[in-house]
Amino acid sequence: MDLDLSMLDTYLDEAGADGYLVDADGEDATQRYLSGFDAPDPYVTLYVREGAGEGSADASGGTTHLLVSALEYGRAAKEARADTVERGSAYDAQSLVDEYGPHEGSDRAVAAFCRAHGVESVAMPERAPLGPADGLREQGLDVTVDRDETVERVRAIKTEAEIDHIREAQKANEKAMARAEELLREATVEEGVLRHDGEALTSERVRTAIEIELLHNGCALDETIVACGADAADPHDRGSGPLHADEPIIVDIFPRSKETGYFADMTRTFCVGEPTDRAHDWYDLTFEAQEAALDAIEAGVSGSEVHGAVCDVYEAAGEPTLRDDDATETGFIHTTGHGVGLDIHEYPRLSTAENELEAGMVVTVEPGLYDPDVGGVRIEDLVVVREDGVENLTDYPTEFVIEV
Repeated sequence: MDLDLSMLDTYLDEAGADGYLVDADGEDATQRYLSGFDAPDPYVTLYVREGAGEGSADASGGTTHLLVSALEYGRAAKEARADTVERGSAYDAQSLVDEYGPHEGSDRAVAAFCRAHGVESVAMPERAPLGPADGLREQGLDVTVDRDETVERVRAIKTEAEIDHIREAQKANEKAMARAEELLREATVEEGVLRHDGEALTSERVRTAIEIELLHNGCALDETIVACGADAADPHDRGSGPLHADEPIIVDIFPRSKETGYFADMTRTFCVGEPTDRAHDWYDLTFEAQEAALDAIEAGVSGSEVHGAVCDVYEAAGEPTLRDDDATETGFIHTTGHGVGLDIHEYPRLSTAENELEAGMVVTVEPGLYDPDVGGVRIEDLVVVREDGVENLTDYPTEFVIEV
């Protein structure tokens, strides 16, 4: 997968840094993006900007270099998206650790690695570990903190290959949502509680079924939301205990592909039985708000305009929003959406913040309404920003009521 790192080159040039250094494991999105490699233990990726490094001011084209443990060397050499892959032994790492201790010894090895590639100054991510950053400073390298989160901005604009990875994860997501809906449709009702195979149907049982389905389709997740009634009135409440008839049930699934590392995200709200009139009105209004947001999205539009389109729909119907009242605890109490990629929440945001949408960005569109007296309603699709609109990666029906 070819990456366009010209934005990173510009940042490094303006910051006066020769390269960009990441010291993290493969769970870190910036690490995996720059290296194209995934490992459970920390390793070092050094991106040397165009025109810098290798001891030559005439170097052209940025280059990427990895410093990994002997354990990971063979795999990294085959899998990493890097110009060079080296082991710590190339810089006498073990001897340095024996002589100076684990921290200073490691810092000396990494500093030698940087200098071997003509780098005397580096930028590091804002959330880089403090120890390695200070350690490199002690070894005489100039270290700048990238408070602009430049690589996250680069990552926001996906290649078509990345979009395909997200599309595949979303297909698995839809199968998991279908499994959750199947359990709800098969349920019977006893004294207001949903039952399945003679037992109460709980949030936990539905979550387990979702996880199993995702594993069958190459994805995994740490947690998901199956929240009913008052639980659903808190947008991030995972839900617990028996599910009830006649109450909204929010199912929000955000899995990650085990192969590619890319996330998907989708929410549907179901009601087994008869929702209240207010809950039904909320669902119709939320569908309308989502349509308004989807209609507003195209390259060049600010995320705040998309968020504003949702708020306009809700406020016109008399529902509170954080835009109208930043202290409200009911109504539309979150933003409209966020970027999705190697992180589940990444740039850009569909919120009051001003950030211009660009073609290739992948964002969620997830309006919702919440009140403990009603529960919660949320509908979420995952879309690609295109020059003249959106490509919706979500192919799953929006059907609220499941009749019993």
